[in-house]
Amino acid sequence: MSLSRRVVLGGMLATPALHLARAAEPVTYLFPAPGMLPAFVPHQLAQARGYFAANGLAVTFQVGRGGADVAKQVGVGNVDLGGGVGETPIIVRANGLPVRGVALLGGRPIFQVAMRKSVGVKSLKDLKGKKIGVIGYQDSSYYSLLGVIAAEGLSRTDLQIESLGPAGITQLIIAGSVDGIMATPDWTDDITSAGVPLDLFPIDAVFPAMAQAILASDTTVQKKPAVIKGFVSAMLTSIRSCMEDPAKAAKDYCAFVPQQAGQDAKIERILRMYVTEVFPTKPPGDLGKFDPQRLATVEKFYVDNKIVETAVPIPDLYTNQFVA
Repeated sequence: MSLSRRVVLGGMLATPALHLARAAEPVTYLFPAPGMLPAFVPHQLAQARGYFAANGLAVTFQVGRGGADVAKQVGVGNVDLGGGVGETPIIVRANGLPVRGVALLGGRPIFQVAMRKSVGVKSLKDLKGKKIGVIGYQDSSYYSLLGVIAAEGLSRTDLQIESLGPAGITQLIIAGSVDGIMATPDWTDDITSAGVPLDLFPIDAVFPAMAQAILASDTTVQKKPAVIKGFVSAMLTSIRSCMEDPAKAAKDYCAFVPQQAGQDAKIERILRMYVTEVFPTKPPGDLGKFDPQRLATVEKFYVDNKIVETAVPIPDLYTNQFVA
């Protein structure tokens, strides 16, 4: 084969790859808290392993100020997609933000109530008079706590709820400045690793809170369905890979996220908690899907307890069209 023919053929073979590189759709995803937190292992892993790229997406991560703030930025079109929890659309849609969940990243709540063992809380009813920390008053952790205390017949004035920020949420309970927090598995690991024993109270026994969710605006759902489908597909692939091999997932994640370098054992330990406590769904094939009845139960609860003033139609809160 002549040199000129090899050059032409080489160019022809390279063209599709170059075309695919140029065709990658830019997508901005807003985290509700710092992206290096272990809660976002599946997101970072999807980036590290090329799951987003394989779906034709060039994803950029940014950080917001809690789930409600993320929903606002998504709703007004400042970002394409963002993260909250499954019930976030109930709160923000009632306030006029056209935001819905497009994938639910697990079958159980991401939050549980974590109390210092020294406080002596025996049940969620014992939260009365206690000082409880949340990330912020616009964060999903706050609204989940309101749901829990309402389910136990308490009001928000029956306890002291403090906004601690993403940095202070673990530091201040370790220091004893608060009695407890609304905790994710990674935070409980940080606290117990610092030598502070905890009593942990799952919340779905009293309040059907949900896992993390991917949020999109109605406009993005209508105008960028392929983008959402690609993003959701990449995320569900990532979560399933975490469930199949947490050790390998932790290793790849720590190699990709500089702040977690050398923390393989810790991240694996935390990831295994997500795999057993947050990600599982019944049946397993329902990973990613919203249950409209569960949404209806949570919304009724929020309205009845005046956490939100107005109920919105359940079909406006979610779509399962992007979940294979």
